[in-house]
Amino acid sequence: MPEMAEKPKTVDAYIAAAPKELHARLRALRTAIRSAAPDAEEKLSYGMPYYGYEGRLAYFAYAKEHIGLYVPPPVVADHAKDLRTYQTAMATVRFPHDKALPIALVKKLIRARKKLNEEKHMKKAKKAK
Repeated sequence: MPEMAEKPKTVDAYIAAAPKELHARLRALRTAIRSAAPDAEEKLSYGMPYYGYEGRLAYFAYAKEHIGLYVPPPVVADHAKDLRTYQTAMATVRFPHDKALPIALVKKLIRARKKLNEEKHMKKAKKAK
């Protein structure tokens, strides 16, 4: 992520501090995440927009040539077939600036992580009884 003069304190400020040509893409990504997980908490963590719902859901950040979406494992591996046209790592998907954002795919990834978090939360709740 490029260095900023003053660190943003909100997701709105993070997007505003990004290069102007990325504002619409970042807002679209944010909207997709919030649409897939409307109850998720939104804040900045590690200097990036963060979404939490029953645990970590996702982060995103812009870089010089892409926007990174960071979703805890095993979501990226579980959707490797859908993600084959993107650079990926264990918890990372890179969306290049010169390609349209795959909004439906982003929502699918977020919903998958949300479901895993809910299942994990339910197991913990059952053990606590």
